Amino acid sequence: MTKEELIIKLTAIVKPYIQNEEAFKGLNENTDFINDLEINSANLVDVILDVEDEFNIEIDNDSMEKMLSVKATIEIIQIKMNV
Repeated sequence: MTKEELIIKLTAIVKPYIQNEEAFKGLNENTDFINDLEINSANLVDVILDVEDEFNIEIDNDSMEKMLSVKATIEIIQIKMNV
């Protein structure tokens, strides 16, 4: 799966949780979930659970703590899918 395909899937996953519509329209690799999209920490857990379901992977606590941006999340998804 390409990085672009991952971003498209990730965009669909985070959409229900965003608070900043303008930042969401410009979502890219450098988008930060908390600072840019204003996703609160409880919803960030929901995003991570949705990512696990969508990609059929298991995300450990260490990886979870790093999943604060689109880029970091994509890197973790790629690592977990290649294991």
